[in-house]
Amino acid sequence: MTAPRVVSLLPSATEIVAALGFADRLVGRSHECDFPREVERLPACTEPKIDVFGGTEEIHREMTELLAATLSVYRVDTERLRGLFPTHIVTQVQCEVCAVSLGDVEEALEEWAAGRRPALVALNPASLEDVFSDFERVAAALGAPERGRRLVASMRERMETVAAAASVLSGRPRVATIEWLSPLMTAGNWIPELVSMAGGVDLFGTAGRHSVWREWDEIRAADPDVLLIFPCGFALERVRREAERLATLPGWRELSAVAAGSVYLCEANQYFNRPGPRLAETLEIVAEVLHPERFAFGHEGKGWVRMTPGGTRLE
Repeated sequence: MTAPRVVSLLPSATEIVAALGFADRLVGRSHECDFPREVERLPACTEPKIDVFGGTEEIHREMTELLAATLSVYRVDTERLRGLFPTHIVTQVQCEVCAVSLGDVEEALEEWAAGRRPALVALNPASLEDVFSDFERVAAALGAPERGRRLVASMRERMETVAAAASVLSGRPRVATIEWLSPLMTAGNWIPELVSMAGGVDLFGTAGRHSVWREWDEIRAADPDVLLIFPCGFALERVRREAERLATLPGWRELSAVAAGSVYLCEANQYFNRPGPRLAETLEIVAEVLHPERFAFGHEGKGWVRMTPGGTRLE
């Protein structure tokens, strides 16, 4: 097999390729790919059509307008992509607002000669098992299926160790996971599985199902013991700033989670929203905040911070 030349158009895919031992075969990336750090030197082949530095409400409005007009949220730099001579392009079909879609990539390749077109590897993870399957799918596409199996086995062992320790603990806190702030969205997909493995009960998410828009009254009525806040694609410092809007919601201070100081702001961009090898760290973060008496992985400050009981000031 010819040595692969890989363009990854999805941050989690870039991490998968690197974890499989093919970091040196990456020749291009998306504008969001930033881990491992050395990939930032690679040329970016995509860019957003919206202001990604806006607030959650502004981002939601701009994306809704683009999608209503049947327009893509991202641009693919076709000429740059062609000049990289990729043998493989890894993309996704899971969420058209999170990254370049398969349709965007197929359109970009339409004028390429049939013999020159790279192999497309499209990932579509909805559950933790799907994520593991993607590891094996990418490994097989790159001609090293055994690497995929080893990576899956290593991830399973690490995560099952946490789950086994959590399973014998007394008390399972009731958890609401917030994946977007305005409008509110509760997390689905692999997140409910991680909450369960970490010794909690997810009040709103269903494993393997998409995240769902929610009214504040639904969350308020459920009165969760713990709130995990991780707006999709936001780094922790940005989550800190955006989460302040929650304190203005009616009944915020009366929530059990707020009164108990059990509102946690989490690093969404690097952990919760990336269905790749670092979901093991994401599980550790959830376990650490749900059961601090048992777990101390050292993620505080980098992977999560606590919101103070009053909810208007962050530690």
